[in-house]
Amino acid sequence: MLSPNPAVKFTYEDYQHTPEDKRYELLDGELIMVPAPNLEHQRIGIRLGALLHGFVQERGLGEVFPAPCDVVLSNTDVVQPDLLFVSNERAHLLLGGDNVRGAPDLVVEILSPSTAGQDRTLKRALYVKHGVKEYWLVDPDARTVTVLRLGEGVFEVEDIYGEGQTMTSPTLTGFSVGLNEIF
Repeated sequence: MLSPNPAVKFTYEDYQHTPEDKRYELLDGELIMVPAPNLEHQRIGIRLGALLHGFVQERGLGEVFPAPCDVVLSNTDVVQPDLLFVSNERAHLLLGGDNVRGAPDLVVEILSPSTAGQDRTLKRALYVKHGVKEYWLVDPDARTVTVLRLGEGVFEVEDIYGEGQTMTSPTLTGFSVGLNEIF
């Protein structure tokens, strides 16, 4: 069980010494091993990632990265979202060349049985705290995408899209995708 305040808090420096052949996230100072996602999760990530990447590249808006890509939110919070977008306005977050140093404009988490609880609670709170503008929760089982937009210290539900619907993004003006294209 994930404890919100572990007795010993690990730091980004500790995180950098984890084995390279394993995936970890650092959530509130606790090292969490993240298992490889299942094949459907991977299929959805590839489809949605390709659509996001194409849209962003065609318009020269910034960069899209798939997991694993470290997002260093603080010295005790390092996440690896399934997909993320960093706008040209926030390109300074990429200057170190090794990872994203700060909050991306858009974070996408594709829910898995082993990580859905963290994605909906702890990571959601971290993304709010650090200023992620938009957060998508992609639910392969329900075949929905919940689009959340940062309000005054909370994420507000912009919309919940289901099969047969076309989702849009408040951050990526003009981006739309039919959910049947990703599920």
